[in-house]
Amino acid sequence: MTWHGPTFRISDGETINGVWRLVWRRHEFDGEHYPDHLFVYADGRITVGGHEPTDLAGLRERLAAGKVAPERPDAREWPVGEPTKWESRNPEALTQEGFLLEVADEIDRLAGRPGAGDRLWDAVRDHRREPTEAHRARLRDAYLAVPAHLRVYVLGDMDHQDRPLRMLLTDLGQPVDGDGPVATEEGHRWALAYFDDAVDGEARHERWLALRYADEPAGASGPPVVLHETFHPGGPPAEPGPFVLRNDHEAPFVHAGVSYPSVTHAYWALSAADPADHDRIRAAATAHEAHEAGGPAARRADWPAVRLAVMAALLRAKFGQHPRLAEVLLATGDAGILYTGLSDAPFWRDEGPRGGRNWMGRLLELVRSELRAAAPPQTPAARTAETALRAATSTGSQTGENGGA
Repeated sequence: MTWHGPTFRISDGETINGVWRLVWRRHEFDGEHYPDHLFVYADGRITVGGHEPTDLAGLRERLAAGKVAPERPDAREWPVGEPTKWESRNPEALTQEGFLLEVADEIDRLAGRPGAGDRLWDAVRDHRREPTEAHRARLRDAYLAVPAHLRVYVLGDMDHQDRPLRMLLTDLGQPVDGDGPVATEEGHRWALAYFDDAVDGEARHERWLALRYADEPAGASGPPVVLHETFHPGGPPAEPGPFVLRNDHEAPFVHAGVSYPSVTHAYWALSAADPADHDRIRAAATAHEAHEAGGPAARRADWPAVRLAVMAALLRAKFGQHPRLAEVLLATGDAGILYTGLSDAPFWRDEGPRGGRNWMGRLLELVRSELRAAAPPQTPAARTAETALRAATSTGSQTGENGGA
């Protein structure tokens, strides 16, 4: 069976990442086994379907009692007369102990800890640098820590499978796996040469990636700026905050020779097929009313194909004609911008774990980049002022109050 994901659960407001796979659960009434989902999470929590959560120890007990099985109990076994283990391309049988090791490995991976495969390759590199018996013993332990049914895959090479490891870890003069070729110095040299080539190839691949991805931003960006949908009963504050980046903030601008009170007015007016609807929406008293008027209006036939380009043009006009608003946008630095709320379709907004495509946030990041490219180089004093404004903007963006526009 294959692990699927990602999945997650929410615990005390925190997102816990997980994966899932099919297992066979024994029904308590008829004793038959039925497929069900085994969920495994980064904090070690394990559940079978919607049943009571457990952990590795609890899963071990359920496996031993026959309540859960990693494979269908009446599954077909490998036929008799297989080639020797050295020659076979088939993995070893999946056992309860091997399955528990696999689940533990998934928990480590989800939690960001090295898995059995990572520890194995670390031991390979150590033995390659210094091929001593102590390092070979450590390599043997790392190999045996890999679930037996996954060992043929651990090197990621289905031509050689794990044969280089098995040859290297067999003492000289002993048959590999008991029925394979006798381990010789030449066989050990072949295995070492294999790992030399693999590690060198890994280094070459890293250099290739560094060249290919030379423009990848270095380091982590700042925390995301969240643009909450806000409501200001007494009118917007005098000092511009992150709310000015939203489309419903009234900042009149001209687009294609026509003046619009806000991006919301312009977007819905330009979406209308009837010129009379365009003018009626543009003349709406507020952005909220423009949205209410534009929603039921007949849409231009080409609107789905052009709406992203239209929205980008409107944002360029807004921030290009309002330098103070452009400063607020630039103050967000390189942070991701999450455009939230309830008034806009999920296509435009971020919905956290529920999805949302966040196209508004992405277009704001695009316009921010264009403003940055067009601006003259910053002086140290300007950078200091931007840092202070960005801090204020980030703080304000996190405290916005959800509500209607």
